[in-house]
Amino acid sequence: MNSTMAASSHRITMGPLVAAIDQGTSSTRFLVFNAKTAELLSHHQVEIKQSFPKEGWVEEDPKEILQSVYECMERTCEKLTQLNIDISNIKAIGVTNQRETTLVWDKETGEPLYNAIVWLDLRTQSTVERLINKTPGRNKNHLKHKTGLPISTYFSAVKLRWLMDNVDEVHDAVVSHRAMFGTVDSWLIWCLTGGKSGGVHCTDVTNASRTMLFNIHTLDWDPELCTYFGIPMEILPKVRSSSEIYGLMKLCSSRKSGALSGIPISGCLGDQSAALVGQMCFQDGQAKNTYGTGCFLLRNTGAKPVMSEHGLLTTVAYKLGRDQPACYALEGSVAIAGAVVRWLQDNLGIIKSSEELEQFAASVGTSYGCYFVPAFSGLYAPYWEPSARGIICGLTQFTNKYHVAFAALEAVCFQTREILDAMNQDSGIPLTQLQVDGGMTSNKLLMQLQADILCIPVVKPSMPETTALGAAMAAGSAEGVSVWSLKPEDLSEVTSEKFEPQINPEESEFRYARWKKAVQKSMNWETTEPVGNGNGETSIFSSVPLGFYIIGSILMLVGAKYLAGNN
Repeated sequence: MNSTMAASSHRITMGPLVAAIDQGTSSTRFLVFNAKTAELLSHHQVEIKQSFPKEGWVEEDPKEILQSVYECMERTCEKLTQLNIDISNIKAIGVTNQRETTLVWDKETGEPLYNAIVWLDLRTQSTVERLINKTPGRNKNHLKHKTGLPISTYFSAVKLRWLMDNVDEVHDAVVSHRAMFGTVDSWLIWCLTGGKSGGVHCTDVTNASRTMLFNIHTLDWDPELCTYFGIPMEILPKVRSSSEIYGLMKLCSSRKSGALSGIPISGCLGDQSAALVGQMCFQDGQAKNTYGTGCFLLRNTGAKPVMSEHGLLTTVAYKLGRDQPACYALEGSVAIAGAVVRWLQDNLGIIKSSEELEQFAASVGTSYGCYFVPAFSGLYAPYWEPSARGIICGLTQFTNKYHVAFAALEAVCFQTREILDAMNQDSGIPLTQLQVDGGMTSNKLLMQLQADILCIPVVKPSMPETTALGAAMAAGSAEGVSVWSLKPEDLSEVTSEKFEPQINPEESEFRYARWKKAVQKSMNWETTEPVGNGNGETSIFSSVPLGFYIIGSILMLVGAKYLAGNN
């Protein structure tokens, strides 16, 4: 090692470090930051497998999720050692996670009782219909005054209800008081702090606010909501702030990552809240958009929850300390963003990688009138329409895979524009620029398209790991750790890249209007009331056209037989 590298690595070991577990829908990461400079020192990433047992079902293995965290910790510790960075300088660990994904496990054995049901899973559509049917006026916003959320397949309570109704192991564990419910953060914190041997069963306000069981005004579980869903409160984790010491790491001392034993886990934020913190959006009116599997635009609304009149969610943005006030946000959620890339790659085989998608789209520079609405899991904000399905329209003989690639990228931008319009209407103050982060922001064409379609600048930080950074900031600033200052004057300056709009607004509005037309075509594709056949599966009669066709065919056969008999 030359003297310059030795000096630089020596300099790195001087300050306190903070780590973050970033457990997302498609991958897990463990990242280590310098608490004084917010510099990312090292990280490791592991992909997560998703399984699709039936159409619309999306599951992940809770043990695989946990194992991926251990692997990322182990590899990152090895990398730090190679860089001559002292692991004992890590003073705290934060957790950020895919939200709404629902797990139930046995507190006596520590074993999961079923796969994790992922946030964009659609199996609960009939459960949602049943719940909406029992509300006055069949109103999907019946619980919004308490939860800030519509009754939708998206949120954890309906997933938990489905598990209790359809999985014997879950039902039995609930009845015998062995069941523990949690979102991914709760599962990880419980396991990492000891599991069945004294693990801490907790969550934070941001994750709790996505369950539909949490009152965003009282900042606690709501007995009436739990009664509404028929969920016993004893299985729920304790709700804590986003920045406090929850417990200490307990890891095998024989491994490299064993050096993390005894370090406090002191930060916890759902991934979109963590990105808001990591983007330093602490002021009322600041907003960020994260482009991951889905797409999530959050706008800080300060200390008071703002209820949306235009299809957005009201959510807890963060509560950075036990004695600190909660901050709220308006959120627009898009189910399918980066997932489009995976679909074009895995399902259609059009592309081999996300880089190739960018090359294909750039080679034509237009969709040539082709519009793609990727409503694979229905439409989320601002429509909340589970009956929608994906469509590609405006095709001609001239259309090729390059145009479809361009239309797929445009779809992500149009969905963001719909949310931004709703947000501007709700707040009355139009956003003048959009801060962005997430995996897809490495696609420069996408970022330029986004600026063109929004007609405002798009600002991307040069360090893209803002979600993990937010979790690290919450962990490092916690009382009892206090190695990271969140005072505005102490926050590191973020270097960024700016994309200015390059097309005229008339062109942008024309394309947007065509997109809105395509969205209308995607609606009401599936009937909204699946007919169950007793085992949680949907009958073929749940498709109205198919049902009419089959019933019509039977009547014709009966009629033909009747006529034949009369001749």
